[in-house]
Amino acid sequence: MIEIERKFLVSSIAFKDEAFKSTRIIQGFLSTDKERTVRVRLKGEVGFLTIKGKSTSDGLSRFEWERELPKEEAESLLKLCLKGIIDKIRYEIKVGNHTFEVDEFFGDNQGLIIAEVELNTETETFTKPSWLGEEVTGEVKYYNSQLSKNPFKLWD
Repeated sequence: MIEIERKFLVSSIAFKDEAFKSTRIIQGFLSTDKERTVRVRLKGEVGFLTIKGKSTSDGLSRFEWERELPKEEAESLLKLCLKGIIDKIRYEIKVGNHTFEVDEFFGDNQGLIIAEVELNTETETFTKPSWLGEEVTGEVKYYNSQLSKNPFKLWD
């Protein structure tokens, strides 16, 4: 139940040509406390409730618990979420032995594209695709919970 991932900005839209899957995601937060976040997500036609703990100091890992919900329950919970719903399309791209998840944001976060790769260990190596830009692992402003409160359109 420990999530280990690295985050990167994306330097070009070339990733779209490599994607084997794309899914619309709508998500909101019931809690964005720095010690824990509680997220409600509608991923296509399936809902999810996720609780994440505080990240390690380097931002590489944290506790994560997730359960699937019926679509209707997720839609009802989204109505209870804090202001700042996240709207994005997630693209899945196989690169070497890993699958990158690339999120293209819309609404108040339009123009932001972030790639994540989940790892089995904090020191695991992986192939970096050509469209991968600057690493932002551990930079709190790129967490979805923060993007819901301080969207990309408000950044300088």
